[in-house]
Amino acid sequence: MSDLRSQLHKEARSNILQYALLRWESAAVIALTLIVYFLAPGPLGLPGELWLLLGLAGLALLVYSSLTDAEANARVLLTVFQERFNPARIQDASLRREVEEALEYQRRIEVQVRAQPAGLIRERLNDAANQLSDWISNIYQLALRVDTYRADDLLARERGSLPQELETLQTRRQREQNSSVQRQLDQVLASKGAQWQTLRELDARMRQAQLQMDQSTTALATIYGQIQLLNAEAINRGGAERLRSDIQEQVKRLDDLVVSLNEVYTYQHDSRPNLPSADNAS
Repeated sequence: MSDLRSQLHKEARSNILQYALLRWESAAVIALTLIVYFLAPGPLGLPGELWLLLGLAGLALLVYSSLTDAEANARVLLTVFQERFNPARIQDASLRREVEEALEYQRRIEVQVRAQPAGLIRERLNDAANQLSDWISNIYQLALRVDTYRADDLLARERGSLPQELETLQTRRQREQNSSVQRQLDQVLASKGAQWQTLRELDARMRQAQLQMDQSTTALATIYGQIQLLNAEAINRGGAERLRSDIQEQVKRLDDLVVSLNEVYTYQHDSRPNLPSADNAS
């Protein structure tokens, strides 16, 4: 199991156990057991100790059913994922929906994995789910970066004003006769030009990130369908290997894109991204 999914599963197991003990059926069994235990003698003339053992057995069965309920486990795991990859942090509605949709596919795939008995199918589905955790993480990281970029009004103003500033400076440079002023204008033009190049590259990367997110959400739907087919049909090694390869390709593509965005600017959510200096701009 991947480090990320393993960590999230540990958090989920604690939550699932808490859910199992606090569900209303468990509360009812505990309450009835205590009432019967303190009756002397208990119903049917049985001793209270026996009813206590029966109550504990009933509670154990409820806890076991909760721990093995694929749907309930997937819901709890989804809650853990939503806490780690919280869609509420994303202000843009369209980006937030994409993250929520990706988390829902993650939940459904977890249901498929947990519903399988131990064996080859479960092993290979579990392997796919491990890689999907990294996939979801990368989608979330892209969403945060694009969301921050879209909300940055200062960068928007710079993208709108820099072309006109460059045109004005170039016109002034052509008309300037003083050599000292010419050199100074050349320096300003070089600095402004590097800034404009960086802004254009950043804008292109963000548009690429948005397109990749759209493609990745569609690919998640395809992977979910493929997993359902593996569940419904006799599994073969070739089909499982293709599924694994498709997921690895998507994860690598998203990971490379996140890395490339980090090279363009220093990302920090809920604040203005720091563009690299002109000396470091590519």
